[in-house]
Amino acid sequence: MGSLALRHRWEERLRSALPALAAGGLVVVLIGVFAGLVYAQQAGGGAFPSLRIELSTSGEPSDARNLIQILILLTLLTLAPALIIMVTPFTRIIIVLSLLRSALGTQQSPPNQVLIGLALFLTLFIMAPVNKQIYEQGLRPYFAGEIELPEAIERSEQPLRQFMLAQTRKKDLELFVRMAELENVETVEDVPTYVIIPAFLISELKTAFEIGFIIFVPFLIIDMVVSSILLSMGMLMLPPILISLPFKLLLFIVADGWNLIFGSLVLSFKQAGGL
Repeated sequence: MGSLALRHRWEERLRSALPALAAGGLVVVLIGVFAGLVYAQQAGGGAFPSLRIELSTSGEPSDARNLIQILILLTLLTLAPALIIMVTPFTRIIIVLSLLRSALGTQQSPPNQVLIGLALFLTLFIMAPVNKQIYEQGLRPYFAGEIELPEAIERSEQPLRQFMLAQTRKKDLELFVRMAELENVETVEDVPTYVIIPAFLISELKTAFEIGFIIFVPFLIIDMVVSSILLSMGMLMLPPILISLPFKLLLFIVADGWNLIFGSLVLSFKQAGGL
């Protein structure tokens, strides 16, 4: 008991010392950076590296084009999370993976960071052909000076619209077209992009929950069987999740679950033009 109390006392001291240790580590890093700069100054004859941002006027069209490119890049970096969620398969993938974790009953395993990373890179894999079309049709000609910015935006928008329309249900698209009170809409080409995006999102949500329901069924059956067995044996105080979890993991491993899940997610977009 004495050793256990001593151990708890040292753990409490370590927790209380963590902020100080972190601050000390930051100070050491800053000192190291400063020492490196001093060494570079001595070795380079007294010259420190510097960065200067200068705003000036120019009569060259290429300078204005470069400034526009920088502004576009900064804007896209700001809107990147929203764009990934709204116009890519990310929403469907992350919901399916979250429902899979809930069906397995593993709580925080895999952790959220792993699920988001898997969803992000699988999204990049599915969207690779679409991204290539966007670059070839819109971005590359604009950067080469062959087309102007409005035409580049229009060309880049077309592959993304085709991808979203291929995943969007007709009923969902008609709902938002009706709520937007659009006139003279005869084909899907006449539908604005701001109407396609919400229709695409609710279609993705419905598809994700349909896939999640299919994933839940076999694991739900295992939970029901284990609960019935424990009830018949009179083990009312034993949580069924403790017994069913190993069997669900075994089923998932034997069925090569990750291969099936990711293969099914990719194929669900392949038929519609994502790949």
